[in-house]
Amino acid sequence: METEDPSDFHEGLAQAEEAAINPHKEWDRGRAEPPEVRDDGFGGRILNLYRRDHTEAVLRNSAVFSTRVVAESMTPFMGPLMLGMDGDEHTAYRGLVSRAFRSSALARWETELVAPIVNELLDGIAPRGRADLVAELTQRFPTRVIAGIMGVPLDDADQFRLWSEQVSAGPLYPEPGHAASQAMRDYLHPIVEDRKQNPQNDLISDIIHAEIDGQRLDDEHIYGFLLLLMPAGAETTSRELGIALTALLTDDSWLNRLKGDWSLLDQVIEETLRWESSAPLATREATEDIELDGCPIPAGTRLMMTMTSANRDERVYADGDRWNPDREQPVPHMAFGWGRHLCLGMHLARLEMRVALPAILERLPGLRLDPDADPPLIRGVAFRGPEELHVVWDV
Repeated sequence: METEDPSDFHEGLAQAEEAAINPHKEWDRGRAEPPEVRDDGFGGRILNLYRRDHTEAVLRNSAVFSTRVVAESMTPFMGPLMLGMDGDEHTAYRGLVSRAFRSSALARWETELVAPIVNELLDGIAPRGRADLVAELTQRFPTRVIAGIMGVPLDDADQFRLWSEQVSAGPLYPEPGHAASQAMRDYLHPIVEDRKQNPQNDLISDIIHAEIDGQRLDDEHIYGFLLLLMPAGAETTSRELGIALTALLTDDSWLNRLKGDWSLLDQVIEETLRWESSAPLATREATEDIELDGCPIPAGTRLMMTMTSANRDERVYADGDRWNPDREQPVPHMAFGWGRHLCLGMHLARLEMRVALPAILERLPGLRLDPDADPPLIRGVAFRGPEELHVVWDV
């Protein structure tokens, strides 16, 4: 019986680790090569796209490039979800739920939830002078904001985050994914039923009672949106805030500039979103034979696009691999997607970062990387961000 060479095994592990930490090497190579449809190894076809123009062309053409591949993988765990809808169905559903994110709601959330929550979390760590900001702040902050927006007790936010992680991993781990999905539905059921009769000033009430041309969401679509909201609205922002802090703490000059001039905050946020998106991938499926930049794409081909690669495309962004908030961006970045599926929560994500970054830097004076800890690493492919961010500050 043959055994695997241990050196091959360890080399494979090292390559996988490198790919998770720095997928940009593959993405850079992809931008330099013409698009090519390949066998996906499971009897299907896949086309990986890395350039800005290719990615934008696909995301703009929703008539041909469908999101049904997203629905096929996630609907068993979340129910009907907007990310997997096309055409009139998507337009109607988005119109109903988007009202919950109106500007007046954002203003209320900022004063009633976002600022109080980040300051409460900082109250717990500020006297200590040392923390892992991922475990103790960035991971908990957006989760509690989403829980507050939904109208569920903030004390249950951490449990919601665990359920959401299991639901998101459902295609890979179906049994815990289904169990977590049912647990979330069981938890939300009495709240949803109560809000039907007794609406409150929260998002669950908003989406239950939203109406356009006499249409309202049925229960399955209500639960589908609520089960999507925590992973889509909390995990991505949590990771993006960690990325922003990693960039600032690695570049003392920008950290000091920002603390001296908060008018630069939006530049820092937008450049961070361009430079490293916390959720860099988007998937579509071709519904008919089509061609892209000379590449024939047969119907049924799955397309995988990498937003962060598109955001670093040297054809658009000079020195795109460098984090540089001073850069003039010739076109908007694609961190929140493009076209009709542009992220519904992008204004909330920006708001959370706009409130959290000044609070962190002002409440933790002299904030710097912990010299006794390993430097933070931004890692991951489907989701990116630092897993730890050990810091110290003056007390």
